[in-house]
Amino acid sequence: MKWRKLGLLYTPDSHVEELISHAANPLPVHLHDDVFRVFFSGRDSEKRSSVGAVDVDIEAKTIVARHDKVFFCHGAVGSFFADGVGIGNIFEVRGRRYIGFMAWQTHGLDHWRGDIGRLELDSSFNLSLNPDVPYLNADNGLDGSSLSYPWVQAVSEDLYVMYYGATVTWHSPNGEMIHTINYATSSDGENWMRHGIAIPWKLGEAQAFSRPSVFKRKDGKWGMHYSFRRGDGGRYRIGYAESADALSWVRKDEATGIDVSSAGWDNEMVCYPYVFDHKGKRYMLYNGNGYGRTGFGLAVLEEE
Repeated sequence: MKWRKLGLLYTPDSHVEELISHAANPLPVHLHDDVFRVFFSGRDSEKRSSVGAVDVDIEAKTIVARHDKVFFCHGAVGSFFADGVGIGNIFEVRGRRYIGFMAWQTHGLDHWRGDIGRLELDSSFNLSLNPDVPYLNADNGLDGSSLSYPWVQAVSEDLYVMYYGATVTWHSPNGEMIHTINYATSSDGENWMRHGIAIPWKLGEAQAFSRPSVFKRKDGKWGMHYSFRRGDGGRYRIGYAESADALSWVRKDEATGIDVSSAGWDNEMVCYPYVFDHKGKRYMLYNGNGYGRTGFGLAVLEEE
């Protein structure tokens, strides 16, 4: 893989109380021509995350509209998304469009708890909770103590695969958490069977993963980019894995084709990738320093 960076697209500048910092987990939805609405997770002064958006001309690499409103706010105290909404990807089930998200809870806990929720996107680009309970929860004992950013992929007419983060332990021997990418399958996009780890992990090499982004390669294989930390005290990088069937994956982080810059907004970390296609080109939206504090940028694939 070889990605060419096209620069920083958006730096958080909202005056909306719920979105005063960060533009994490950028998610593009095509509006018209070269314009995409890019949803993102912003934060308020208490670090609770909600969903904002800007409209971006991908070809011109310019912001064409800023939306001074919250598209979906974190929940009330006691709700399963009380402290945040960290968006995953957009997907379609029986003609209805959904966005999966990580639902944060932190109140009274030693560590955060994450469940997976689902938002429905209507024809007017409004977001609503559907269902009003977790889409996938962390209570069944199969995925550890916390779940994170989902990616739901239709592999065939009767097979959906959900890739998502799962906390094995908060404290490994090297002090870094072990947070894996697991997977579940469904025939209807509603009811899920969990299967455990999707991406191989290794202590001290790649052990803290998040936000998978899946795509079909020209050679028919499946590709996945994701954020990962090695466990050596370093910050996020973007990794890469391949699969022939979207179920069994081989990690090839050395072939990721994108890394930190020598200076600027993404010189410390690159994370939270989102791969999408437009007019025959393959693009990646991603975050840099501070987990989205410096905004999001764009890269284009030059070599597969």
